[in-house]
Amino acid sequence: MIFNHLKYITPVWYFNLEPALHHEYFPTESELRKEKIYLPVDNDYLTTEARVRDLAYRAFQFGYIKRSLISDSSQFYKTPKLPPVDEYRFLRKNFSFVWVLYVLLIRIICFKNPIEETLGFIKSKSAKRQKYHENPIKYSSYDTYKSKLLDSQPKVSIIIPTLNRYAYLKNVFRDLENQTYKNFEVIVVDQTEPFDPQVYKGWRLNLRYWFQKEKALWKARNDAIKAAKGEYILLYDDDSLVEQDWIEQHLKALDFFKADLSSGVSISSIGAKIPAHYSYFRWSDQLDTGNALLKKSIFDKIGYFDTKFEKQRMGDGEYGLRAYLAGYRNVSNPFAKRIHLKVSEGGLRQMGSWDGWRPKKFFGPRPVPSILYLFRKYFGNSAARWALLKNVPLSIVPYHLKGNNIMLLIGSLISLFLFPIVLWQVWLSWKMAGEMINSKLESKLNLTLN
Repeated sequence: MIFNHLKYITPVWYFNLEPALHHEYFPTESELRKEKIYLPVDNDYLTTEARVRDLAYRAFQFGYIKRSLISDSSQFYKTPKLPPVDEYRFLRKNFSFVWVLYVLLIRIICFKNPIEETLGFIKSKSAKRQKYHENPIKYSSYDTYKSKLLDSQPKVSIIIPTLNRYAYLKNVFRDLENQTYKNFEVIVVDQTEPFDPQVYKGWRLNLRYWFQKEKALWKARNDAIKAAKGEYILLYDDDSLVEQDWIEQHLKALDFFKADLSSGVSISSIGAKIPAHYSYFRWSDQLDTGNALLKKSIFDKIGYFDTKFEKQRMGDGEYGLRAYLAGYRNVSNPFAKRIHLKVSEGGLRQMGSWDGWRPKKFFGPRPVPSILYLFRKYFGNSAARWALLKNVPLSIVPYHLKGNNIMLLIGSLISLFLFPIVLWQVWLSWKMAGEMINSKLESKLNLTLN
């Protein structure tokens, strides 16, 4: 973990964990100079170690992506003890005041030295919040880059599971017909009842489809990937819209950055605010299976999607984390964007949960057990508890209001009045997640969630 206090705000961030291979995700000043990237060192930190780590973190957030071969940056995964003032200075530069205050309160409640913590908090008040999106690192040669990968015209297999969304699926096919890149096939695993094969007739596409009786998202994707003929797999959703150069931009970014995965950004029509970093290239800390291109060979190396996530959430997050830990490079790609409609009928929302932190039933588990399964399996119980403390109070607010800061504050206050119920929900989720970790997913878990 690059700074200790990150564990309170981002306890389950991919880059808190050390991957098998190091790609200078967090570079030193000398490494940046070699790349002709000049970021000022913040000399207001007390320690040299904090200055080095702050610079590395800023480079990451500004969109630094090293295009050359692997090198060792393991030093940033072994966090030394830093003075409180350095920890709070870092937090103030990267998070809102509310979250910095949250960390101070947590530290005091956890019996850390209140005088040291408070003085560190006060002495760091001169730190200014960074706005990475206003001046990110530019890759000016990208626009004119002549991609050898594009010239070689590799075959791409577009994987689309669908359930009760024929009207939206037709829009998807229209967008795919208009793609500038033509060497691709489309594989649709249809779980709609009644199944209508006429939907697939008349399109100018290399289109394969079959009916899957079982309503299972990850089984559908796994089966389609196994049947795919392409060298590259492009994961897509049935309620999305894309530009004509969508496939082309995915392939070009892979080639330009020598990456293994291209995570296109997804602009949701409802829900949370659009992250500022969606406007520029950076290392990706997520995998959205509604818009991601990756080499098919990755599935041969690290396996397929974990079916324990059926009818739950975060199956894509788990796979992205697995790929990261195995040393695969994943780039967040602003040019391969999609509009995610998040329609109210069909899809995962019909199969399971709308949102990972909001139960479908009043006394259902909070969060969906698969989320705690992921957190506990990879990050450990301590990090999972910090994630619960941060996210559960905010989840009291309905999903469509999650982008409203005032409503999130109100939801946090309401959670205090509902504490016994919320505690029961969390305990239930923790228990079910433990069962998922220790044994195969049992049918009773899915019955409880539905």
